[in-house]
Amino acid sequence: MRQPIILSFLVFLITMTSIAADDWGRNGHRATGAIAEKYLTKKAKRNIANLLNGQSLAMVSTYADEIKSDNKYRKYGPWHYVNFPFDGTYETHPKNEKGDIIVAINTCIEKLKDESVSEEEKIFHLKLLVHFIGDLHQPLHIGLAEDKGGNDFQVRWFNEGTNLHTVWDTKMIEEYEMSYSELALNAEELSNSQLNTIQSGTVIDWMYESRALCKDIYSQTEKGDKLWYPYMYEYMDVLRGQLQKGGIRLAKVLNEIFG
Repeated sequence: MRQPIILSFLVFLITMTSIAADDWGRNGHRATGAIAEKYLTKKAKRNIANLLNGQSLAMVSTYADEIKSDNKYRKYGPWHYVNFPFDGTYETHPKNEKGDIIVAINTCIEKLKDESVSEEEKIFHLKLLVHFIGDLHQPLHIGLAEDKGGNDFQVRWFNEGTNLHTVWDTKMIEEYEMSYSELALNAEELSNSQLNTIQSGTVIDWMYESRALCKDIYSQTEKGDKLWYPYMYEYMDVLRGQLQKGGIRLAKVLNEIFG
């Protein structure tokens, strides 16, 4: 019995590690979900609560990562990101036949707007949408295929070996030592003008905004770099801004769908 138990435990560890390394991480996604709830209309909030049986957007925001351990959901793996060269464009670069984050978001929106779609399917795609709009604002999700969105870009975080993607997913947020609710509560106060600017544009526009940040990150980082307090000083406000933009834009999309 001992060997199967150990093997099962190792599979669990590998699965959980791959989940943690793929996007914002639980705190980031939950912060984005919590921020979004502050900007929902009353009608949208009511309709979403009915559909999710009272679960919060923060609660369901990690669902798309949690299902990765189930083989029947493997086809959704490419929906978490898009990769193309820095000198290329999304429109002109060959597309992944299995889809990408833009396809994912548009598909979810279409499903939620389609009155013929079952309630079960709507719940599924709503949970995915909450997650993927969060992913859209993690700059390394609009990355490069050759290093798997920074997963193969090795750096040191303080004295720990890691990769650039994980630094942006979890390491900076963990070092900041705020819970997702604290991150949401302490999001920047915005004027109506600032709010309108953030909400303007399309999913493609928002993707290119993250892409510009990704380019900046690569221009400021070399493989093997030791990233620590100066890096936090340079980029933590940017990261928090991305969480906030993700929440505000998620609310915009949900308000358009649900009221």
